[in-house]
Amino acid sequence: MLACFGLILTSVVALQIASLGARPSRGFTSSGGSGPAVAIIRVNGLIISGRSGPFDQGVAASDTLIEKIKMAGEDADVKAIVLAVNSPGGGVNASDLIYHALKGVDKPIVVTMGDVAASGGYYISMASDWIVANPNTLTGSIGVISEFPNAAGLLDKAGVQFVVVTSGPRKDFGSPYREMTEEERAYWQTTVDEIYQSFVEIVAEGRHMPVEDVQPLADGGVFTGPQALEHKLVDQLGYEEEAIAKAAELGGITGEPRIIEYENTPTFFDLLSQTAARPSLSASVIEILNLVGHPTLSARWIGP
Repeated sequence: MLACFGLILTSVVALQIASLGARPSRGFTSSGGSGPAVAIIRVNGLIISGRSGPFDQGVAASDTLIEKIKMAGEDADVKAIVLAVNSPGGGVNASDLIYHALKGVDKPIVVTMGDVAASGGYYISMASDWIVANPNTLTGSIGVISEFPNAAGLLDKAGVQFVVVTSGPRKDFGSPYREMTEEERAYWQTTVDEIYQSFVEIVAEGRHMPVEDVQPLADGGVFTGPQALEHKLVDQLGYEEEAIAKAAELGGITGEPRIIEYENTPTFFDLLSQTAARPSLSASVIEILNLVGHPTLSARWIGP
């Protein structure tokens, strides 16, 4: 009996390992029927790099979203995509990767904005053909933020000193173990300004506006749906159903479209790997300390 169970378990694990080459979005839900469809891809939470697991909540991982975007782009039944954005943004690079994946899809894309579609959430929306904002949406926040934790005072009180040896004067720029110098601040400001200018140009291209018209709106502030419409940052006020109708129209679908949503269905291997990878308290503390030691560049709205 035990030998039989062992054989079954081994076979299941072998099958799951063999399927690892498949895309993470292994399943999808459909409104039924067949024929022309609108695919809905949801961007919920903080935009981060990498891949999300089947149980990860509150994050929109770039690799996972890009896989779904590719699936929608390659599915012959999908005539248009609705990107449902409910995100304050996140990593600059992660947002840019998602944006470029969307730009590579030769199908109409309509954005529907939820509670918030700000900063990186607005950035990725610039790859769309039409934007529908909820009247209560907070959007915009066009800008870049770089944060540098400073633990110098805390270390001072603890009597801890860091001795740093570098190969060059800029190697430890942004170190959290000492006060930032004016030279460092100027260096990082130049980097932030460069990425900010790229963000502004992407908005100008996406909204078919001159850069000089975007610039006054790009101070990092957010806009309500009606304010965004007034400033031409969105095309329409409405909800998900209006976005689906617009996507169907742009995709040449007559009548009510079939709706497809791609899913991350957990496999047996996912369950095993997620359990094994669950960090201990000490591992989580180490991860937080590592984050403190690394400056970040974000297209993220810092709001309530």
